[in-house]
Amino acid sequence: MVAAFYARLLRDPRLAPIFLDVARIDLQRHLPLITSYWEKLLLGDRKYQRHTMDIHRVIHTRRKLQAEDFERWLALFCATIEQMFAGPRARRAMQLARRIAANMQLALHSVSNG
Repeated sequence: MVAAFYARLLRDPRLAPIFLDVARIDLQRHLPLITSYWEKLLLGDRKYQRHTMDIHRVIHTRRKLQAEDFERWLALFCATIEQMFAGPRARRAMQLARRIAANMQLALHSVSNG
């Protein structure tokens, strides 16, 4: 799921520059971390212990993340899930992604205006 999503995301003209140029992600390091994050959310695995908001706050200071960035991220995520998966975990993944995008956008916006 994560590898398929990132393959799509890193071809996207809006999001690829954020991940590659602003966040400067190292895919070999990042993919296992984000996979662990989703395993925690969807499967209850407890290996992932990082705080995702802190990471995104740093990115937001480098380039203000806009509502359109979150909308595009969510659209790509949901499209990936819908094309590859079905069932309760797929629905849960999309539900969590919606919540994550909304919460992150709200938190970063309040930091920018606070």
